[in-house]
Formats: sequence, structure tokens, C-alpha cells
Amino acid sequence: MSTWQVIIYDCDGVLIDSRHANEAFYNDILGRFGLPPLTPPQLDVVHVSTARGAIDFLFQGSPYLDEAQAYQLTIDNAPFISLIQPEPHVREILEYLRPARRTAIATNRGKSLPLVLRHLDLECLFDFTVSCYDVREPKPHPECLLKVLQHFRVQPREALYVGDSAVDKKVSQAAAVLFAAYKNPGLQADYHLKDHLDLITILAGE
Repeated sequence: MSTWQVIIYDCDGVLIDSRHANEAFYNDILGRFGLPPLTPPQLDVVHVSTARGAIDFLFQGSPYLDEAQAYQLTIDNAPFISLIQPEPHVREILEYLRPARRTAIATNRGKSLPLVLRHLDLECLFDFTVSCYDVREPKPHPECLLKVLQHFRVQPREALYVGDSAVDKKVSQAAAVLFAAYKNPGLQADYHLKDHLDLITILAGE
């Protein structure tokens, strides 16, 4: 039996396929200020950033930076959330983990996180969530993971973090939490998942 008491998930790219939704969201903002749509490298950056960090990146050196930051706070997320889909077998693995283990989210997604979970009917499958609105320092700072550990009163060795990016790897290292890379075989990690159900095998052999 695994000694992991808490399984912690990143959100975008791990629990949900939100790349198209994020692209539409930021293209809406760029278009409002007469700027061209995202390039693929820009999308890679904003996909793992907070909304504020993404706007800082996209509008660096632009006279519209402050206006863009104010605008992104007013946007109705509903049209973009409808573009989001769950990753395969998310519900199955979360139901498998509970109630024997606690489940949590540690993400740079902000005000839209509760809306996303409600849209996908996943709210009841997480015991605790930490968004960028719940920390002083978003990822790559480890505050989000440390907050989860503190909430459940567990040691780093008693938790596993599932992410998909180099930022997630950096966060897990800083918090001394083992890291499972989801759908990213080129990323250095303690474990690799091709599918969420692969976690069952990992837990059985831990």
C-alpha cells in the first residue's frame, strides 16, 4: 500500500484540455487592443501562466498593459469554459483514489477554477484547491504545494504532484514532493503517466 496520503494535481493540461479555450481567451484580449493573435510559442507560455502573468508577457513594452490587465478581470469566462474538456479517465481515477486518499489541486488558474470544476462536475471529487488567488506567489514558487501540505498536515514524502510542465517539475522539487509527469515523456520526473489510470499501477507498486 502506498504511503502517499494526498494526490495533488495541476489543472490545465493535466485534469483538463484547455489549450483551445486559453487560446480563445487571450486572442480575445489581444484583438481588443488591435494586436495579432497568439503565436504557438506565446501560447506555450500563457498556457502555464496566471492571467496576470500572461498579460504582462503578451503586453510587455505596450502602452496598453494596464488597460489589458483591467480588461481581463472583467471578462465573462463562461464562453471560454464551454470549450474545456476533461482529460480521459479523470473522473475514474479521482473516484478510485477517494476516500482512501485525499485529492487536491495546485494551479496557476485563477477566478475561473471553480467555474471549470462546476462545468465538468468535478467539485465533489477534490478535498482542497489552491489557485493563484489563494497564494502570494504563484508557480514556479512552491507556495501552492506547501499550502496543500499544511492543510492536510502531511509531510512532503506523503504527497505526489501530477503535472505536465517544467514549471510543475520545478515546483515539486522546491516543495520536496515527488513528481509524476502527465503526457510528457521528455520531462524529467519520478514517474510518467500516459493515462490517468496509470496511477493505479504506480500506487500498487510504491
